[in-house]
Amino acid sequence: MLRVGLTGGIATGKSTVGMMFIELGCHLIDADRITHGLLRPGQPVYSAVVEAFGEHILSSDRTINRKILGEIVFNDPQARSKLNGLVHPAVIQRQREWLSEMEAKDPAGIGIVDAALMIEVGTYKNYDKVIVVTCRPEVQKQRLRARSGLSKEEIEARIRSQMPLEEKAKHADFVVDNSGYLAETRSQVAEVNSRLREFAANTSGKRRP
Repeated sequence: MLRVGLTGGIATGKSTVGMMFIELGCHLIDADRITHGLLRPGQPVYSAVVEAFGEHILSSDRTINRKILGEIVFNDPQARSKLNGLVHPAVIQRQREWLSEMEAKDPAGIGIVDAALMIEVGTYKNYDKVIVVTCRPEVQKQRLRARSGLSKEEIEARIRSQMPLEEKAKHADFVVDNSGYLAETRSQVAEVNSRLREFAANTSGKRRP
């Protein structure tokens, strides 16, 4: 099975692109969904995060308030590094397990891991191919404002907290520009999928140890 990393910046439309690959028959797991599960009460990662950041990050129902936690880590690189250190190892372990499960089910298929920070933390090297989703800065800010209601300063802080898109694109085997109409993005995704299918056919049965 071909193992593919899908990444991009905040509000570039990475999830939309991921859904398009699913529609084309690829398997996909979203790192953010894994994180949501790990941060549920009763999970070891939940306990570690609450211990590290304090109970003021909790809502009244004892779930972690992601808005409060986000405000802390997006404005403090040290806090962000601490959070990543608590969460990422468990996320990466689950991604590996999922890829192995998918490979057993569909040895000639394509397994895609959707993760925002794979280039920053270096895990992009674990994949056969890497796709980076980009869009124009003004489109990125507009989308983030529409979906989050954040202030201009908060939006700038969140974008600054991530690696610049042009830097991420340097690590890509494929770049999907999601600035325009969905039909344009879908056309790019179809082309990338076609290329990935060729690679998958060549790597089937040749999985590295």
